[in-house]
Amino acid sequence: MSSSAPAPAGPAPLTGGILAVTALALALGTFMQVLDGTIANVSVPTIAGDLGVSTSQGTWVITSFAVSNGISVPLTGWLMGRYGVVKTFTASVLLFTIASFLCGVAWNIDSLIFFRILQGAVSGPMIPGSQALLMMIFPPNKRGTALAIWSMTTLVAPICGPILGGYISDNFTWPWIFFINIPVGAFCAFFCWRGMSDRETPTFQRPIDRTGFALLVVWVGALQVMLDTGKEADWFNSPAIVVETLVAVIGFIAWVIWELNDKNPMVDLSFFKTRNFAFGTLVLCVAYAIFFGANLLMPLWLQTNMGYIATWAGLVAAPSGVVAVILTPFAARMLNRYDARILGTVSLLLFAASFYMRSLFTTDASFFVLMLPMLVMGAAMSMFFIAFISIGLNGVPPERVPAASGLSNFARIVAGSFAASLVTTMWERSESQHQTRLAEIMGGPGGMSDAMTGALNQATQFGLTASQSAGVIMRQVSSQAFLLATVDLFRISAIVILMLVPTVWLCRKTLVQGPVTHAAD
Repeated sequence: MSSSAPAPAGPAPLTGGILAVTALALALGTFMQVLDGTIANVSVPTIAGDLGVSTSQGTWVITSFAVSNGISVPLTGWLMGRYGVVKTFTASVLLFTIASFLCGVAWNIDSLIFFRILQGAVSGPMIPGSQALLMMIFPPNKRGTALAIWSMTTLVAPICGPILGGYISDNFTWPWIFFINIPVGAFCAFFCWRGMSDRETPTFQRPIDRTGFALLVVWVGALQVMLDTGKEADWFNSPAIVVETLVAVIGFIAWVIWELNDKNPMVDLSFFKTRNFAFGTLVLCVAYAIFFGANLLMPLWLQTNMGYIATWAGLVAAPSGVVAVILTPFAARMLNRYDARILGTVSLLLFAASFYMRSLFTTDASFFVLMLPMLVMGAAMSMFFIAFISIGLNGVPPERVPAASGLSNFARIVAGSFAASLVTTMWERSESQHQTRLAEIMGGPGGMSDAMTGALNQATQFGLTASQSAGVIMRQVSSQAFLLATVDLFRISAIVILMLVPTVWLCRKTLVQGPVTHAAD
């Protein structure tokens, strides 16, 4: 992501009512894009059931959007430099709104995935565009307010996503999780264009790295397809999976070589030569991938095995966002006083504690027990993004910060989409293994075990037939197997997060002066 040419001083900031309405429209643009990254999390079982596919296939609705959005991020800087920030942002919002409508009218899983890919592809400029335009329309002494508006929307949207998605799934039909974008997108595009069409940023000609972008699409796309379809195709026993893996590996190597040698690379990999950027981005991506995967796994488990409806599954996750919103301003102040590595370490320890608490879940866990680890995760979130973005950008020249930030966000988004595919695959495979072991235990060495015999006798006393009793017991075995698979993944997540802590201290000391914001989405 090569840096754009510095723009000359623009027109005077907006004032009064037009400032308020335009700022609201820009905030809604950010809100809408971030919301669509999480709103489908709790709706996956509903969508999968309605379209007649498995839950693992339903998760493609999430991963397809994430990976497409990640691929589109490197194009953002070139588009804004070529056509101007206002035009690029407004066009992105309009196309996103149209893609949202198409997602809502999708007639099967293939069409829905295609439209989600389209939706993610056109949404790349929405978050960086809204941030840049908010800074443009506010006077210099109110830039803190502009950044606060932008930052809070990126935190509030993930809170609303699961709750809103759950409520819509339970009380309406799942297409409405996409249709609600239509009035919001229309409002955003209309008032942004009305308030800023005469305030377009300067444009300039700059070569586009077509080869680099094509190679990026090839290797990321091949790897994502391999991860999404591997389970159904029996992994490397399938020639198609082998071919996809080879394409991903060869494409990645070719892409890296090309980007390192091209004069105008779309993704400037030279940033990884800097210690802070390399290690800071590594920790950011791995920890975010685990966080993203857990956010997908939790509502899946609650709805498919704990009897939760989508609304309540969303409410379980909501406290993390609320706590993050409350604590982020305090975390930002602490970052102005203390080494960012300290806050980064504390955030990782809190993440590990949250995952460990979830590894202690049982099948009779109460709503409060399920919610408590999410409160801890919210505290971790309040420090995580601002700390590791500050560490990663430490030492980067100011004129190259947008390019470095874009590369960091690209890596983070793609890592999250890969993690979503891996988590669902690992979850179902682990469940199968646990169910086999439990069935062996219930069967005993020479037939039915005493526990199995006692359970069958107890069930028949309630008037169930032998086959009905066996069915009830097997459902219990399946529920227990899914619980064991779930807590296994949470325990592994806690261990991996703890292993990242030493990596933080391989970075140089990072002290931040002035206001700090985060770029989470």
